[in-house]
Amino acid sequence: MTVASGKLVYRIGRDPCSGTGYRWSNEELEAAVDGRVEAILFDDEGMANIEEIFADLVDTEFAQQGLKRALEHHSVVEDWRVGEAIAESYLSEHRSCRFPWPDGRDARKDGSSLPGADLVGLGSDDHGDCLAFGEVKTSSDSSYPPSTMYGRTGLKRQLKNLRDSEDIRDNILRYLAHRSGKARWRPQFESAAKRYLKNKSDVQIYGFLVRDVKPHANDLKAHVSELAKDRP
Repeated sequence: MTVASGKLVYRIGRDPCSGTGYRWSNEELEAAVDGRVEAILFDDEGMANIEEIFADLVDTEFAQQGLKRALEHHSVVEDWRVGEAIAESYLSEHRSCRFPWPDGRDARKDGSSLPGADLVGLGSDDHGDCLAFGEVKTSSDSSYPPSTMYGRTGLKRQLKNLRDSEDIRDNILRYLAHRSGKARWRPQFESAAKRYLKNKSDVQIYGFLVRDVKPHANDLKAHVSELAKDRP
């Protein structure tokens, strides 16, 4: 299930702190939502693992019906969850990222959100494996930039917190460590953790803004410049 890279509309700043704007066509959006995005939203991999666990436990049709009801999704999917799934699919496909433990597995009720970062996982670059964090906002606001960029829970503040707070990054490290266990991705995590502990600023941080309006560089221009200042 390939996710389109989209058409490049603008590029601002320069590595290691830069911003790019891409546009998907309606067809590319629909293909992503019907494929990789939907699989992430409903955690197809996790559901398959659960069904495997219960395979030998449900030995009657009644029990099978009960399991089916228990695993069904009853809630309406919020826009912000769709936005996060779009971001995860894009970064996985085009930025060598992997987000192996969806936060939905830790939610105790539908629609809840966990603290720390929207996307928590692993990246890679020329120096090997590293930790990768992402914050995602979804907006239909016609302003450039949209209001969701500002305030205590805005994208600007969240990215600064990830950049500047060692405590937040340490918490995320522990979160992944608890879940690595016997997972197939544990070797990659151990390599990324070793690198992080040598230099706690050596991480990848992504801010992802999902919009349904005509793209414009003003969405990111001021924020890229500000985040580049005083960066570690």
